[in-house]
Amino acid sequence: MDTLSSFSTRRESKYHITMDGSKEIPDIDQNPQQQADPTLTKASGSADAKPKVRTESKSGAQRPPLNRFTTSHENVLQENFIGAIDQGTTSSRFIIFNGVGEPVAMHQIEFEQKYPESGWHEHDPWELVHSVETCIEEATKKFIELGHKASDIKAIGLTNQRETTLVWDAETGEPLHNAIAWPDTRTKGLVREFKERKGDQNLSEICGIPLSTYPSCLKLVWMLRHIPEVQHAYDEGRLCFGTVDTWLIYNLNGGKEKNVFVTDSTNASRTMFMNLHTCQYDDNLLSFFDLDRNKLRLPKIVPSSCADAYGTLAKGTLKGMKIAGCLGDQSSALVGQQGFTPGSAKNTYGTGCFLLYNVGEKPTISTHGLLATVAYDFGRNRKPVYALEGSVAVAGSGVKFLMNNMGFIAHAEKVSELASTVDDNGGLVFVTAFSGLFAPYWIDDAKGTIFGITQHTQRGHIARATLEATCFQTKAILDAMEKDSGHALSDLAVDGGMSNSNICMQTQSNIIGIPVNRPAMRETTALGAAIAAGFAVDIWKEFSELKAINQKNRMVFEPEVTPEESQKMFKKWDRAVSMCRGWLDVDEVTET
Repeated sequence: MDTLSSFSTRRESKYHITMDGSKEIPDIDQNPQQQADPTLTKASGSADAKPKVRTESKSGAQRPPLNRFTTSHENVLQENFIGAIDQGTTSSRFIIFNGVGEPVAMHQIEFEQKYPESGWHEHDPWELVHSVETCIEEATKKFIELGHKASDIKAIGLTNQRETTLVWDAETGEPLHNAIAWPDTRTKGLVREFKERKGDQNLSEICGIPLSTYPSCLKLVWMLRHIPEVQHAYDEGRLCFGTVDTWLIYNLNGGKEKNVFVTDSTNASRTMFMNLHTCQYDDNLLSFFDLDRNKLRLPKIVPSSCADAYGTLAKGTLKGMKIAGCLGDQSSALVGQQGFTPGSAKNTYGTGCFLLYNVGEKPTISTHGLLATVAYDFGRNRKPVYALEGSVAVAGSGVKFLMNNMGFIAHAEKVSELASTVDDNGGLVFVTAFSGLFAPYWIDDAKGTIFGITQHTQRGHIARATLEATCFQTKAILDAMEKDSGHALSDLAVDGGMSNSNICMQTQSNIIGIPVNRPAMRETTALGAAIAAGFAVDIWKEFSELKAINQKNRMVFEPEVTPEESQKMFKKWDRAVSMCRGWLDVDEVTET
């Protein structure tokens, strides 16, 4: 993660996407909750072992040049363009897609990361707004340079880092504190305090997620307790609370003058203030956190796809353009991967992994250590669709460990080449529990451990075992999701930087025993926001109309081992997990 000294030193992406595919969007440092790990953005190349794959393409023909069409239906879709704001932890960008899901133009800006104290992580609220506004202007300029008109863009969608928390004064529109970013851990003490309260055990049954440092609720409580201006605004009934989507929409509409103060249910479900079953705020949840609904201004919860709720851009080249879609980043990636049926799942392989698993129109409260959340809500008499979510703490960061700490590789994309120097893991199992293990284990007292080292162990074996660790943890989460939901998984859609490794994706398919489906165009998070906006303005009306979206040149990795072999590998992993526990005492767990 790059830390920039000021907004003026931000790095910007200077090029657009050509329709012949000659230039691809760079996967620079993204929200590990959202996109790719920056160190794993190049394909592994010939160094990868040849995987058992099939490439899916609509036809063997070369992609037609811009503005040359084969059917009238495709002609209509190509002429409909949708913009997507993708606001992540370390960068903002704006991508313009055509109606068949191809990126046409984009601009990206990284912004400053603030770390005032150990474990604290903040953003400048105005920097978030200005970076998005600049990206919209620059990408639109490139779009026009390609011969299009600004009016060809029919709507804008927004996807954003979840749980990052902002507060501002309703009377002035001014922020009262920096945004507290989702990975910030200053609320550890509050987590322990509130876990001792009566009713803590019932929280996840109402809102789907347990108390931790991630949700927005305790970030707000911390600001009320430590920032006098925030407490004063709350006491006087002028404190606005919102996640990044709400703050951006409020300001893109012109701020307090228009006062467009909304959020969608995918973002609201990460605050712990929303009842997962009603998709509205719950007074019992607010009371648990000592919050008075008459004093705190909460954004209205609206569908993720809606032509009228999110307002319009107040200035710039696209002034008056509708904002018609809004999704939290992981939900947006599921939509971008077209995970519209129960039992469909996506995994984003970034610094960590984030899996979302569609469970249908009724929320499933996990009994296996997973989170329940809203997948998407497309409104128009459609019911909200829910998902189970699980995360792996170490994915691309495990590869960074091999590069930065161990010196095994000079560049992270070389991990596949190193892993391919050996035929197997040489009997190694690497439990990458650098800070414990996340779902479904939730083991705080584990530490990273390598089992099975002999005098024959080589660096290639350790590289393979590092990739396999992510794949094993993914299987553990998918197994838990299937048990919770009762829906069998047919294939796994993947994106994120680590998914570029063929050897890793083939290993993943072998371990989970089902196909792994990798699209050629990996900007699925931004694409999901574009799809939500497109539905709102009737570019599409049914999910079946999306079948052609981002399907060309997909690569499908098929299992190469028998179910018995797969189970044997996973059993060995499970044994290693049980043996890596207990390295930390209780007081050490509390401190880490």
